[in-house]
Amino acid sequence: MKFLDQAKVYVRSGDGGAGSVSFRREKFIEMGGPDGGDGGKGGDVWIEAVDGLNTLIDYRYQQHFKAATGGHGMGRLRAGANSGDIVLKVPVGTQVFEEDNETMVADLARLGDRFRIARGGNGGFGNAHFKSSTNRAPRHANPGQEGEERWIWLRLKLIADAGLLGLPNAGKSTLLAAVSAAKPKIADYPFTTLHPQLGVVRVGMQSFVLADIPGLIEGASEGHGLGTRFLGHVERCAVLLHLIDVTGDDPVAAYRVIRKELKRYSPELAGKPEIIAFNKTDLLPENGIEAKLRDFRRRVRKTPMLISGATTKNVPEAMKKLLGVIGASRRAGQAHDGAGVTTEEWRP
Repeated sequence: MKFLDQAKVYVRSGDGGAGSVSFRREKFIEMGGPDGGDGGKGGDVWIEAVDGLNTLIDYRYQQHFKAATGGHGMGRLRAGANSGDIVLKVPVGTQVFEEDNETMVADLARLGDRFRIARGGNGGFGNAHFKSSTNRAPRHANPGQEGEERWIWLRLKLIADAGLLGLPNAGKSTLLAAVSAAKPKIADYPFTTLHPQLGVVRVGMQSFVLADIPGLIEGASEGHGLGTRFLGHVERCAVLLHLIDVTGDDPVAAYRVIRKELKRYSPELAGKPEIIAFNKTDLLPENGIEAKLRDFRRRVRKTPMLISGATTKNVPEAMKKLLGVIGASRRAGQAHDGAGVTTEEWRP
């Protein structure tokens, strides 16, 4: 299935049905009076986060969604039927933006979240509604209200607990394949990963979701390489695992390139907890690794982990470290959700 994380669609809710102008006419009944029914309500347009979807590819082939008009009123006080709603089903984590692609309307971050993006028009009143003591035979009815129409952007941000960052060929896909059942494309050339990948990592009896996004290069915030388009998929992560190819000429420069692009993209994302790891340690002798490790500590004031995605050396320890940060974040979120809630019985 092709991955698509952004789509522009047109939605229009249904118009309300028109009210009816009718008069009761039956044999042997004089002055039957008005009996025009009301029109039905037009259909709404909803967006709902459902299970089983991980892409917006369905909206590549259909961009227009229009709800039906409500039924028109009829004589004998018969009201028109309400029109059915239209539901746009999207993956969990989808955000809805206005046509300018900047103003967010809704964030469907949980399974079952629903949002009405366009309200259907109300049906018009029939002439029976306007009958009064001074107007015994009204000869007018209301038309139905018009529905709403708008262009919107759907933007998917994958729901993951941890995210992988690094330059192209830092070994992110190899690591994801080693710790989960995901099968990303792996090759010895840059940009083998062209769209985000998700994998479920199990650590003992617990598990978390790890996201791998295409590699960043210097100038990504200006559109170089694949740009920063896919960074949105790690915005919801609790922790970032920054992989650095230890066989590169200057690991410090590689680290600073990614940090600079993160800050340009989003200061909030750059401020997330980060675990740094030197990858591909199986390709260098220990003295070479130690020299680069000392240089990194001296210039960056941080100590990276030493791992190898190919041989899984120290990879379980790295996953446990990620899980520790994720667990703390989950507990903090639960405490925040329960803030202000008391179980004590209220007494006057």
